[in-house]
Amino acid sequence: MKFNRIFIAGHKGLVGSAIIRLLKKKNVKIITKDKKELDLLNQNKVYNFFKSHKIDQVYLAAAKVGGIFANKNYPAEFIYQNIMIQTNVIHGAFLGGVKKLLFLGSNCIYPKYTNQPMKEDQLLTGKLDENIEPYAVSKITGCKMCESYNRQYRKTHN
Repeated sequence: MKFNRIFIAGHKGLVGSAIIRLLKKKNVKIITKDKKELDLLNQNKVYNFFKSHKIDQVYLAAAKVGGIFANKNYPAEFIYQNIMIQTNVIHGAFLGGVKKLLFLGSNCIYPKYTNQPMKEDQLLTGKLDENIEPYAVSKITGCKMCESYNRQYRKTHN
């Protein structure tokens, strides 16, 4: 593996912890920070982290998550926190010179009634599940942000 310093954002979650288990088999330096060490909602702290740690690669598995009940009752928290986490990490990684970033979406970004198996070209082709729409919109925003950074900076940032 040519990436030696890998930051896993969301390393305690289901997906993040699985990534950790896989990467432990490789010859890489895994960097993790819990919420008390690095508040991903704090733009300055995230930017300073990337400037000072010389990260090669990022796996962005961090997110505000919850079930349908939480999504229905706290939609503003879900959309705000997820957009802020994603924005801070994606832009901070860019400013910090990170060469590769993997953003993890969710199946909820696809229309509520979509063909199975889901395909990427089905994204944004129908109505989202209203119960989790703010979370889904935040994840779509993250996908589009990565797509936009890749389109604009790929040739200058490889």
